Amino acid sequence: MTLFQALKTDRGGMITLTIIALATVVVPVCNLLVPESNPFHVSTFTMALLGKYLCYGLLAIGVDLVWGYLGILSLGHGAFFALGGYGMGMYLMRQIGSRGVYGNPLLPDFMVFLNWQQLPWFWHGFQWFWFAMLMVILVPALLAFVFGWFAFRSRVTGVYLSIMTQALTYALLLAFYRNEMGFGGNNGLTDFKDILGFSLQADTTRAGLFIASGVALMFGYLSCLYITRSRLGRVCTAIRDQEDRVRFIGYRVENVKLWIFTFSAVLAGIAGALYVPQVGIINPNEFSPLASIEMVVWVAVGGRATLYGAVAGALLVNYAKSYLTVAMPDAWLFALGALFVLVTLFLPRGVTGLLRKKEVA
Repeated sequence: MTLFQALKTDRGGMITLTIIALATVVVPVCNLLVPESNPFHVSTFTMALLGKYLCYGLLAIGVDLVWGYLGILSLGHGAFFALGGYGMGMYLMRQIGSRGVYGNPLLPDFMVFLNWQQLPWFWHGFQWFWFAMLMVILVPALLAFVFGWFAFRSRVTGVYLSIMTQALTYALLLAFYRNEMGFGGNNGLTDFKDILGFSLQADTTRAGLFIASGVALMFGYLSCLYITRSRLGRVCTAIRDQEDRVRFIGYRVENVKLWIFTFSAVLAGIAGALYVPQVGIINPNEFSPLASIEMVVWVAVGGRATLYGAVAGALLVNYAKSYLTVAMPDAWLFALGALFVLVTLFLPRGVTGLLRKKEVA
């Protein structure tokens, strides 16, 4: 099945892509060209917030690809997201140069504060955008490949694999909190100035990042749609439903899992790289197991194995989070837990599953 044929049969996906495409064009126009006195003006803060949601949508697609279609409940995708974010953060820190607080043209401020005398070897090359983007893809992919190689060939499945993925991100959380790692410790990387020579404080740069996030989400969606509607996608769903039978008829199940898991990690890394310049900071909290659990909640709320449901779930849950953390900050975690329980009990196919049921009726 070609991508065009797959898209024709994916009504929810067509609606989702249309909305994203319109938002990618309309939101920057309403921010840059519509006066602030006009009710249709979109503030820079709102555009940055929506851009963050688009990054979360791309991340949710990656989670849905491995959970909804392959049956792997990953509780560690926050690690790949954070690694991509740190890759972009390292590039942005190298662009600061002598404009930092301490005026060191080579060392970031936190290294000067900690009396580091020279730049660590793994920071070299990040002054080039192309190198940083290469690392944004390769580092999460390499971690996912190595982890998956050992886990899948050892035939670790189910809750044991989920615990291992959570242990992976927790181990990285503890490691990145250490100042000796050279990534800013618990403060992380921040105080970014510009990207590709454009000021991050300029509205035009913010609009460009928003457009890049929308385009990345659309390409990520189309890539995953092509995979899920291909022969490989059918093998994935077969592994999800009856792994032993798929292995019995001759498929190398571990290779399929490894490929999909690695591709999903790449999507998460790209999402993290687009996220960081829009929020202005990356720190070890992005490795938090709670963050990875929230990603699973997005997909569960939207609807597993739909892709567009994952995007919808990411947007809905994060909008609710933005509202509740301001209106009722102490109640957000309870609301998140209650939401996951209620969806699991009463909406096993998520919000989009409820809509599909109404359409059939």
